[in-house]
Amino acid sequence: MERRSRADGDLGFHRSRRPSSSSSKPPNRSDASQSKNKRIETKEDRFTADDSSMNSSSSTSSPIVGTCSEMCPVRERAQRERLRDLSVFERLNGNPGRTSPSLAPSDVRPLQVLQGTLTYLLNLFNNSSEYPFEVVHDFIFDRTRAIRQDLSMQNVVDDQAVCMHEEMVKFHIISHYRLSRCIDNPHASSLRHLNMEQLLKSLTSLYDLYEANQKSSSVTKNKAEFYSFYVLLQLGSKSQLMGESLSLWFRRLAASSIIKSKEMCFARRVLRMGSFTRFIATTASEASHLQLCIMEPYIAEFALAKLWATERGLEESQNSEAVAPLLK
Repeated sequence: MERRSRADGDLGFHRSRRPSSSSSKPPNRSDASQSKNKRIETKEDRFTADDSSMNSSSSTSSPIVGTCSEMCPVRERAQRERLRDLSVFERLNGNPGRTSPSLAPSDVRPLQVLQGTLTYLLNLFNNSSEYPFEVVHDFIFDRTRAIRQDLSMQNVVDDQAVCMHEEMVKFHIISHYRLSRCIDNPHASSLRHLNMEQLLKSLTSLYDLYEANQKSSSVTKNKAEFYSFYVLLQLGSKSQLMGESLSLWFRRLAASSIIKSKEMCFARRVLRMGSFTRFIATTASEASHLQLCIMEPYIAEFALAKLWATERGLEESQNSEAVAPLLK
């Protein structure tokens, strides 16, 4: 990964440019998807093993304090150069830092660097229309996960960590919506699945941070809306729970003012609706932008189910009319 002068305020990423040679063009979509799936599996295996190691030693050691002042640690950049795993948004691309408790502080980015990295990534996310969305998402997907990992390793649980997790949840929610519209990409389904996994993990981490910051007034303004996302993710026939039934989850929140908030009341009402007309009307008039991004992919499914039920009802009605004279 090529770096500019630190005096320019660059934190380690090379400014993205449209590739000018064939060697730096985005790879074939099929090859890219296969490569990503293989890369994700490798990372997940390592994360699982390392996280277990971290958990077993957390009671005997204090959190690591990162000293890396750039967006990407030096050793990781060297590894990426050897692997030649290229991205259109930086000169070199590769695997996020490992989570072993023996990891050197120079491989871990402190809070202010992580905040700068996230700001860079979100700006790229909002201003990269020249590239296919799947390419942009792939680049940011890995790096936001590495940011969460570095925050967790250093046990950063303050208000700033809450805000950063909220921004990363927003990224995955908007990606959930936009990936559902990538109908021309044969690998869009796997991309949506991977994004949903990280959305649920990000929400889980965010809820833990909310619990750790209950006495902080600055983190309460968005809590109701972000708790409502969990409810809305139960819409549709392919909903993914986070290891707890919705009824138990509601019961756990019963003593909190969150359960009576406008956002949660909306989410619970939508979840119980059987009328497609009311569902659409309520969504259009009351849903926030992020709530709508979660719900939009399910609206088509709801409409198809309603159409199927209507056609089935007409068919049964016609059959009843035909059979009725025979029963007299």
